Amino acid sequence: MTDSQNDIDAVESQEWMEAIEDVIQRDGPNRAHFLLDKAVQQARAAGANLPFSATTPYQNTISPDDEVEMPGDNEMEWRIRTINRWNAMATVVKRNKVSSEYGGHIASFASAASMYDVGLNHFWRSKSAIHGGDLVFFQGHVVPGIYARSFMEGRISQEELENFRSEVAGGGLSSYPHPWLMPNYWQFPTVSMGLGPLMAIYQARFMKYMENRGLIEKSDRKVWAFLGDGEMDEPESLGAIHLAAREGLDNLIFVVNCNLQRLDGPVRGNGKIVQELEGNFRGSGWDVIKLLWGKGWDELLENDTSGKLRQLMDETIDGDYQTFKSKDGAYIREHFFGKYPETAELVKDWTDDQIWALRRGGHDPKKVYNAFKRATEAKGQPTVLLVKTVKGYGMGTAGEGQNTTHQQKKMQFDQLKAMRDRFRIPVTDEELEKDIPFVSLNNAQKAYLADRRKDLGGAFPVRNTEAPKLEIPKLDAFKGQLESTGDREISTTMAFVRILTTLLRDKKVGKQVVPIVPDESRTFGMEGLFRSVGIYNPLGQNYTPEDRDQMMFYKEAITGQVLQEGINEAGAMADWIAAATSYSNHGVPMIPFYIYYSMFGFQRIGDLAWAAGDSRARGFMLGGTAGRTTLNGEGLQHEDGHSHILAGTIPNCISYDPTFSYEVAVIVQHGLQRMFVDQEDVFFYLTLMNENYQHPEMPMGAEEGIIKGIYRLQKTAKPAKKHVNLIGSGTILVQAIKAAEMLKADFGVTSDIWSATSFNELARDCQDAARHNRLNPLGEEKVPYIAKALKGAKGPFIAATDYMKNYAEQVRACVPGRYTVLGTDGFGRSDSRVNLRRFFEVDANHIAAAAMVDLYREGVVSEKDLQAALKKYDIDGNKPNPRLS
Repeated sequence: MTDSQNDIDAVESQEWMEAIEDVIQRDGPNRAHFLLDKAVQQARAAGANLPFSATTPYQNTISPDDEVEMPGDNEMEWRIRTINRWNAMATVVKRNKVSSEYGGHIASFASAASMYDVGLNHFWRSKSAIHGGDLVFFQGHVVPGIYARSFMEGRISQEELENFRSEVAGGGLSSYPHPWLMPNYWQFPTVSMGLGPLMAIYQARFMKYMENRGLIEKSDRKVWAFLGDGEMDEPESLGAIHLAAREGLDNLIFVVNCNLQRLDGPVRGNGKIVQELEGNFRGSGWDVIKLLWGKGWDELLENDTSGKLRQLMDETIDGDYQTFKSKDGAYIREHFFGKYPETAELVKDWTDDQIWALRRGGHDPKKVYNAFKRATEAKGQPTVLLVKTVKGYGMGTAGEGQNTTHQQKKMQFDQLKAMRDRFRIPVTDEELEKDIPFVSLNNAQKAYLADRRKDLGGAFPVRNTEAPKLEIPKLDAFKGQLESTGDREISTTMAFVRILTTLLRDKKVGKQVVPIVPDESRTFGMEGLFRSVGIYNPLGQNYTPEDRDQMMFYKEAITGQVLQEGINEAGAMADWIAAATSYSNHGVPMIPFYIYYSMFGFQRIGDLAWAAGDSRARGFMLGGTAGRTTLNGEGLQHEDGHSHILAGTIPNCISYDPTFSYEVAVIVQHGLQRMFVDQEDVFFYLTLMNENYQHPEMPMGAEEGIIKGIYRLQKTAKPAKKHVNLIGSGTILVQAIKAAEMLKADFGVTSDIWSATSFNELARDCQDAARHNRLNPLGEEKVPYIAKALKGAKGPFIAATDYMKNYAEQVRACVPGRYTVLGTDGFGRSDSRVNLRRFFEVDANHIAAAAMVDLYREGVVSEKDLQAALKKYDIDGNKPNPRLS
């Protein structure tokens, strides 16, 4: 039943409507809103059950009367925009004529061309002497159009366009925005859908953090994120929008291209995605600007005295809207306007071509300009633009509004001709029969584009790579961590906190350190930072904390240094990426330290960690409470035995599993040197343990081995005939040291102890050496570091870690002797550390027994001794495999 059928007193309703209209005319919309809000409050107080609605009618937010004229030469911009559309299409189609392997997308940019054109011509400022530059997250599938624009500007050559998605030989263009592959062009990687909106929110938030801490000037810089309506189904897309509203990020603008289609079909065939998103964003506190209808609809809406057209717009669902734009004007006349006599009457004198020419709002540059302008003027809250378009706009029968359009890579001759004619592209039939030529601009058009970008500060998109080097502390600044702890037992987590404290107090770089914790500061012993540097909050602290009388009370401040994201690893990681790319985005290098439960690191936010690598991030990730048997009581979903395996999959992630405080200090200082002095685009992952034990003084000359991945911690002065090499990392190295003592006391076996700080780095070096030797078989053979370090070592090698066996297995080919690996394959479980290590077969008993087995196989110990060892160390040959238990 319609609203009119539910109306029991139409006259009274009309009087109310006229009263509201009178208030708007006399006192403005804010007064009307105030009165209506009061009326709703009164009704609810009287017991009326009024449902909340966060949506507005299916209309443009900005009325035609409030629009301003668009600056510039509109005819010139239309001409350039149509050429850009053509060249974007040609980039994909030409490449796929060579081979369909190359792929690419036409339809996404076709739907969004007007928005990108308006943004590049009138809004997006490049970094210059007078402006810090805007940050834009381009939607991944539109990149052919962005490349085509740069081609018209002379920034990209025709050869590069022709080599779209052909990067191996150089001179090609990446498939999507990838700063790693195009470091001077793309600012952010975005095509892993959902990560763009999440990262954009935290980039905008970090910009405010930098401003409030006085690290960059406060300005009108904006963070823009272009998103697809289908992309908004990703949990990450909407997962942090509350943060943006809560912190008043008026420097953030989302532009959601609502072409109503995702990859296979409608986003909401039975519903209305625009209305759904409006409710989500408005309910979270965002300003929502809807741009649904182009200029041609203004006349129809003005003549809609019955309100039937507005009703029809509201009740038509997206599946039908999509179908309309895949047909023609006659179909729209019959199936849309023809639904009611009143709406049919509105277009009775219109031709089918005129009906078909009615545009959606995203294809009307003037309306796009006004929506963008309104968004840039926002104060106190973020803005989302919901812009309705047609996917594949201009592609005609090749895919306009069709379910198959996302996969469309090719176009037939007649389809190309139709597109050429529709946009009046200066290409002849003869030229089209030979090839699909790119169209260059004439001198006037080139000059126009150059002037537009000059006014906005220069080329765009562009990624800035210049950042000042930092004056980092020398290793002796961490003197306390290089010395022995004596009888005192501490964890590597505590060692790290002391290192972090030293850095925060450093006069040269202290203010650029960014500690990031999800919500476990006390777990990691970092609560002292609450008092010393404070937790960042743009509102400060407007309450008296419960623990105000304590030494380390909970302190929030506008200038706070710690970023604490609550129970939110993805948000904390997005924070870290923003800080780790600050050297590029703000020209101010920041040093982020993100500490978290290691199990909830790469496993939970692995896609973001990969994006960090693509982003050329620089910083430290600290996996706390690491190791499958070290976090003993928490069980299967908390015990990490594989984060180093995952870290090793990211090419520019440098990972370590240190055992002692001096190893942590050496690694952190080395990382600072590589990232902030040498300015390498790498980031570091360190695992930290919450297990306490004694830490020795750093052995003389150990620094190189710590960094390379292995060094000899203890060397036997006079090795016995029965001699082994025990290799360990993290807390399990302590078990290896204990095993050495047991072997000596029980069977007279001597041992050298090796600390393997990074099997990942050793494996990479081993693989690099093998590759060099394979490609240069006649040259001098390259010897891997681990082979050189272990060269001459007597006896077999036994490696044990708190991680899966694959972690240590990686170096097997480069170990010069018998090599046995012990690890923690399988699901974790709750128990004591002693029981867990015995269960996973990485305790001192199993290490010692493995050494005796290898000595037996090498003929050094007798069968009798081996049997005695197996009995003494309680080794059960029938014990179930922990990997399957």
